[in-house]
Amino acid sequence: MKIERVDDKTVKCFLSNEELDEYEIDYKDFVLRSEKAKEVVQEIIVQAEEEVGYKPPKYSFDLQIMMLPDQGLLLTFSEREAEGEPLMECLKEMKRALEKAREKVGATGETPEAARQEPVQETPAEKPRKPEFAVFAFSTLRNVMDLAAALPCNLRVDSALYEMNGVYYLCLGKGHASYERYSRACIQAMEFGSLYGAEQKLLLQLEEHGECLIQAKAVKKLRG
Repeated sequence: MKIERVDDKTVKCFLSNEELDEYEIDYKDFVLRSEKAKEVVQEIIVQAEEEVGYKPPKYSFDLQIMMLPDQGLLLTFSEREAEGEPLMECLKEMKRALEKAREKVGATGETPEAARQEPVQETPAEKPRKPEFAVFAFSTLRNVMDLAAALPCNLRVDSALYEMNGVYYLCLGKGHASYERYSRACIQAMEFGSLYGAEQKLLLQLEEHGECLIQAKAVKKLRG
């Protein structure tokens, strides 16, 4: 494991193919935020603190992943830009609310439909900007198709599908859907895949390095 400090807020870590085999981990694990990947990331951060004096952000950081053919992976850790943070926190809060609603279903016998329609209450202190774009990562195309089948047929979101290094990325935009319905769609997406990010630069990376499988109305087309 080779760690290099770029500046006060950024470090790079190179993991060789041999090290990836030793950890029993690959590119997909980092993209999909598997438990193995989280453990390795934590180990890298601790080593970076010891070797190069890296001080990780107090709250969150961006992780960029680059495959180096026949060599390994290059991971870049940097302080998260504010652009995607509101969506991250908003969806996490809504997901917690949804999980509580499901617990209530089990405890009271209330129907799942009633629980889904239960409004999400925001505390006065939490008024983040409402982002209207997010990218989700999926390990298989089947997972994306299952999500498409689970979403309402009349959901008017914008969507595009990309593939890069064996991972499928669904770009989901609010489109003409209400913000509540869009947020619920994002929460459902996290049940089939993982939230990859909410920065426009991610879409640019996919357009440059990935393959566009469905340019528009991906959810509708995958639903068949």
